[in-house]
Amino acid sequence: MKNWGFNISKPRAIDFDTADTSEYSKIIEKVPSAQRCLMCGACAATCSASNHIDFNFRNCHLKYRRGQFEGLAEEFDKCMLCGKCKLVCPRGVNTRAVIYNMRIFLNDLNYKNIE
Repeated sequence: MKNWGFNISKPRAIDFDTADTSEYSKIIEKVPSAQRCLMCGACAATCSASNHIDFNFRNCHLKYRRGQFEGLAEEFDKCMLCGKCKLVCPRGVNTRAVIYNMRIFLNDLNYKNIE
């Protein structure tokens, strides 16, 4: 077979049947407005932290929804909880409460993994 200088990469599709979304349901119980998020990016556009460092709330929120928790605790620690994202959200999502509760649940998950 001839080598054309490229290879076929693995698909990045997520199988939601096997993804653990139970942790996100706990966020919905605490902050029901999180269900209204459309992932429009208004929060990421106005974020003070993202102006200075590499932080994107929309990406973190999406990863948490999908059950991809690796490295998220460190990402959420970059948030200053200033509340600008909450002010510009067109759907009225309480993003500060979402971030705060995600931090708590991620710390609980890390604690469970240590034991």
